[in-house]
Amino acid sequence: MEKSFYYPVPWSEVSYLREALAAMDIPFVIEQDDRLELNPGEVAFVFPDMQVRLYRHVFELFGNAGRRYPS
Repeated sequence: MEKSFYYPVPWSEVSYLREALAAMDIPFVIEQDDRLELNPGEVAFVFPDMQVRLYRHVFELFGNAGRRYPS
């Protein structure tokens, strides 16, 4: 999967977000990587480039635009 953008989230929200994304058939992986800007207790939901229709669902779920994945 070509990684495009990510959202940092606290561990407490991982289960809910994972279930919501799976129900919408949106591709993602969960990472903890030193290159990502994560606070203690956070993980990153990482996404590939996607169609606007799918991105709209991701944007609404997280409430803002994701951060660019470092190259």
